[in-house]
Amino acid sequence: MSSKKEHVNLVIIGHVDAGKSTTTGHLLILTGAITDREMREMEAEAQKLDKSSFKYAFVFDRLKEERERGLTIDLAFRKFETPKFYFTLIDAPGHRDFIKNMITGSSQADAAVLVVSAKKGEFEAGISAGGQTREHAFLARTLGVNQMIVLVNKMDTVDWSQERYNEIKDEITDLLKQVGYPVKDVPFIPGSGWTGDNLKERSSNLKWYDGPTLLEALDNIKLPPKPVDKPFRLPIQDVYSIKGIGTVVVGRVETGKIKKGQQVAILPPGFTSEVRSIEMHYEELPEAIPGDNIGVALRGISHKELKRGMVLSPTDKPASTVEEFTGQIIVIYHPTVVSPGYTPVIHAHTAQQACTFVSIKQKIDPRSGQVSQENPDYIKQGDAAVVEFKPLRPLVLEKYAEIPQLGRFAVRDMGRTIAVGVVKEIKAKEVPLKAGKK
Repeated sequence: MSSKKEHVNLVIIGHVDAGKSTTTGHLLILTGAITDREMREMEAEAQKLDKSSFKYAFVFDRLKEERERGLTIDLAFRKFETPKFYFTLIDAPGHRDFIKNMITGSSQADAAVLVVSAKKGEFEAGISAGGQTREHAFLARTLGVNQMIVLVNKMDTVDWSQERYNEIKDEITDLLKQVGYPVKDVPFIPGSGWTGDNLKERSSNLKWYDGPTLLEALDNIKLPPKPVDKPFRLPIQDVYSIKGIGTVVVGRVETGKIKKGQQVAILPPGFTSEVRSIEMHYEELPEAIPGDNIGVALRGISHKELKRGMVLSPTDKPASTVEEFTGQIIVIYHPTVVSPGYTPVIHAHTAQQACTFVSIKQKIDPRSGQVSQENPDYIKQGDAAVVEFKPLRPLVLEKYAEIPQLGRFAVRDMGRTIAVGVVKEIKAKEVPLKAGKK
């Protein structure tokens, strides 16, 4: 892996059956992240199970099993390189569980590829009110994934029809405009994850298309500046006790820098500890910067004291533990209405915490952003609103305007994402810092 290349976190999103796994598997092969020998083994495996049409999806699905068996902090097989960047792929199954993983995933994506199926019926199901195409686009935008590439997949099933491509492009353009993407900057690439057309090489089946291939579009991604000048924040993704090293927390540096020997505060409990070592890709680092997925060995604290959702920050600029907060939300799904007293689970960075809707302060017109009603009794699907929340237990959040990485959240209930939002104001709680227990 070339460490000289800039690193990009990429999420592949879209409705179930849009062909995400097949496209991703094919991409890993075309970029050399998977060897021919591994591919032949997987083809044989797919045929044995009478699933030869899944051979590329197998690449990704088999890796998922491997990933679940391993405990490595950063796994090589989720990486691939283009001439300009090296990418970490964030796996995004199209079913609803994925949303939870995307929201709390250790990687906050820099860019997304939205895969939509050109196949008759499949596209329409994805874009319908209950389809995941719409939900994923809303989520990606609210969660700060500012760059979008659209792959109009399965063009081989519609005979490479330019008419079908234009119809889909118009519909998705409308959807992305509603969500707030600058559509003039979004490439719409017709192609096929199955045949490989337009993934890496230009396709002779698509002579009418003169835009970039998928790999070219990935190389045109503009990297956001790394927020190194902000206070250090690292939400904990996992905690391990490793023989000979001790307590190790794993997570992604969201803002600022962390150095070996630094004193850190761990909130909400308010423990302090010293950074013994920092590791990424099995290499020890003197310091880590935003975007780095790292393991941090901590001195003088037991792994039993720590859990996912806690946040490491400097002792002189500790993260905010909130008693109450005001959020601006969009309700993307609810069978009835949401009113004060409702207590769903809030997912923010790596934390999950039950929170009560204390009051609904304002209803906002999602198109204009103007206040349409003060203190409404309830809100329903499609509404945007400013809401006062109270977490049932301490929760670390920051104002979206100051540290957006810790200022986005999703509201989940009944196995669905009910709403997504950003933190506008916080009522912070003073947490005295104390040494951890060993």
